[in-house]
Amino acid sequence: METLKFKTNINCGGCVAAVTPVLNGMKDIQHWEIDTANPDKVLTVKADDTLKAAEVIDTLKQKGYNAIAIA
Repeated sequence: METLKFKTNINCGGCVAAVTPVLNGMKDIQHWEIDTANPDKVLTVKADDTLKAAEVIDTLKQKGYNAIAIA
């Protein structure tokens, strides 16, 4: 299992509710969480090794949110 982290603009409960269905719908994601208290609004994704960061970024972009992969 791989852990990916992203800096996002997902900053409130409404935003989290908007992305929940799409992140839950990604078959390779086992668990995800967003730290809205962090200034960078960090999204942490635990996923199968086959999931690429670009897939998460593109999926969030389709919902109107930005994400940048961080180390």
